[in-house]
Amino acid sequence: MLNRVILIGRLTRDPELRYTPAGVAVTQFTLAVDRPFSGQGGEREADFIPVVTWRQLAETCANYLRKGRLTAVEGRIQVRNYENNEGKRVYVTEVIADNVRFLESNRDSSGGGGNREESSFSGGSSNSGGNRGNNNFSRNNQDPFSDEGKPIDISDDDLPF
Repeated sequence: MLNRVILIGRLTRDPELRYTPAGVAVTQFTLAVDRPFSGQGGEREADFIPVVTWRQLAETCANYLRKGRLTAVEGRIQVRNYENNEGKRVYVTEVIADNVRFLESNRDSSGGGGNREESSFSGGSSNSGGNRGNNNFSRNNQDPFSDEGKPIDISDDDLPF
């Protein structure tokens, strides 16, 4: 069985960092991912996908990711459910990320030119005990998201927010 997902999109808002009662960091953010086709009105549509990170990766994302920043996320899809205040079962589908790659530097996201910088962060991907990731910062020139070293051309008109 296989449950892996890779997404590239832009954050819809700054990540939200919280800590569990046991002191484990958890960050939530939403990634806007363009669909590969246009809607009936000729406008590009996007899916807004909730992403969760844990431990050191959560703290790193909270410190460095900001709204609008182009980001790649690798992880797994998880479905959880709970009972709301009215007694109804609510289902939540989200991506539990174990690798987050920042696809542009702060300078690029604010409109300045310059070289594109790619930073990758990995970490544990679940809220159970143990650290499954290596939590190491690494730069990898063999990045599958690098588009052969060419800059990604995305204008403000491409953003769904």
